[in-house]
Amino acid sequence: MSSIASQASAGRALTRRSSAGRTGLVLGALLVLAAAGSLWLAARAQTATEDLPVLAAVPDFTLTEASGRTVTRQDLAGHPYVVDLVFTHCGGICPTMSAAMSRLVGSTSTLPDLRFVSISVDPKNDTPEVLTAYAERFQADRTRWLFLTGDEKAIRELAIGGLKQPLADGDPAQGEDAILHSQRFVLVDAQSQVRGTYDVRDPEAMLRLRSDLERLNASARG
Repeated sequence: MSSIASQASAGRALTRRSSAGRTGLVLGALLVLAAAGSLWLAARAQTATEDLPVLAAVPDFTLTEASGRTVTRQDLAGHPYVVDLVFTHCGGICPTMSAAMSRLVGSTSTLPDLRFVSISVDPKNDTPEVLTAYAERFQADRTRWLFLTGDEKAIRELAIGGLKQPLADGDPAQGEDAILHSQRFVLVDAQSQVRGTYDVRDPEAMLRLRSDLERLNASARG
């Protein structure tokens, strides 16, 4: 009986050593994979801006911020920024876009050079006072997130001709909003060039935007 017990004990010890060995091999493999992944991400980050195409150049513009001050293209030059098109009484995608923008602003507090811009596509109704109330609704950081209004023709030219985003009158009789506009965020670099567009409804696109923002921010800081 003693011999049988000794053999069983030795078998259990061997099993433990074998199991520990397998666990060590698995952990070692995972560590190698993690290291390889980190090296790949680092290499990809080094070519940050090379991977982002130049889609368009933002033209000169002069608009009015909700605070009442004038904002031009030159005021934003030197800062990468995200811009979207919204209007305050929008019953469709606008609240989703502004909530997503609010989260993006909050999650990039460690990148203070970034700016965020919401342009009203209904300037007749969206006065600076109305936009101020809208900004408060989303608890906007007004030092980094601008809300612009101004001449309707100038806004349409900027949206369609500069940012290359669709903008048209809708038909409420057909269940549409009065204004139809892009549901994409547009990424602009520090040289006022459009570098990407991102569908606010696509979680993967929003993750990609965050990554691209970090790249452009690093590039802008030299």
